[in-house]
Amino acid sequence: MKLLKPSINKIPAYVDALKRGWSPDNLRSEASQEQLSKISQDAALFVSGLDDPTAKAGPIKLPDGSEVPRLPSVRRWLWDNEFCGHIGLRWKPGTEDLPPTCSGHIGYSVVPWRQGEGLATAALVAILPEAKAIGLKHVDITTSPENPASIRVIEKSGGSLLTSYTAEKSLGGHATLLFRISLAE
Repeated sequence: MKLLKPSINKIPAYVDALKRGWSPDNLRSEASQEQLSKISQDAALFVSGLDDPTAKAGPIKLPDGSEVPRLPSVRRWLWDNEFCGHIGLRWKPGTEDLPPTCSGHIGYSVVPWRQGEGLATAALVAILPEAKAIGLKHVDITTSPENPASIRVIEKSGGSLLTSYTAEKSLGGHATLLFRISLAE
């Protein structure tokens, strides 16, 4: 498995995954259709907005429909002979703190037909050096207590459970587990 920076030459594989029912956003099911629409309008512009370390791509739409300013972020595509999913890293410059409308530094999603192969764990481990390189001392990752596969991914990657809480209403207001992975040597 490799992490690839999104590119226009790999966009057909991404589109295929969206059309097959994969969603890049586990909180907003309509994200797939929104992305297919954006890709059909201007695929190059869409791809350029996925890797956005300067937060220039505009606001983020939350599950409740509200919008918040975008944080600097990078997105990587999981590639193992085909598109397998994505992993994203977001941060607030100069601090490990995140706004309450951001559920964690890292989010990931594997296409359903490739789940259970260890791809999410490999991707999470592989993106940690990027988090360290931008100056983060730790990353926070959230998941649902009803998602044992994601819990295993985080724990196998060095994550420790910090707390459980109810997410902000704008993020769906659901039960959430907060894990932390230290990036200290």
